[in-house]
Amino acid sequence: MTATEILVAVVIAVGLVGILVPVLPGSVLVVGGILVWAIDVGGATAWSVFAAATVIVAAGAVVKYVVPGRRLQVAGIPATTQWFGVLLGVIGFFVVPVIGLLIGFVLGIYLAELARVGSKDAWPSTVHSLKAVGLSIVIELLAAIAATWVWVFGVLAT
Repeated sequence: MTATEILVAVVIAVGLVGILVPVLPGSVLVVGGILVWAIDVGGATAWSVFAAATVIVAAGAVVKYVVPGRRLQVAGIPATTQWFGVLLGVIGFFVVPVIGLLIGFVLGIYLAELARVGSKDAWPSTVHSLKAVGLSIVIELLAAIAATWVWVFGVLAT
């Protein structure tokens, strides 16, 4: 393995962790690392690997919004609930570094649902929203892992 391949592997690993810990732009790091490798290696195989990995991650990005979004729509949970969760998550991140993101997000969703549907149905709606977010993370992670495997096979082929 070359130094570039080792560096790219580290960037990809950080990107995969970044998907699970939503502080880093995980998918961007994965594709960016593969781009650096393609520039370093050059040739049709390297650029084909980059193109395939980019298509996989882009498709995953579309699916990660469409599938959970549709599930939330069917459950009757508006997008504004999620946006309120994101807003409080960002505020929480700065109030209580790292863990505040999760705490603020959950609190934001709960408060939005509390105002929308009342105390009886707020928690079940919150749980449903959190499951949708979890599904979104899993979809993005699977796409990034697939792109990583495309890169691994590309490294072996070059």
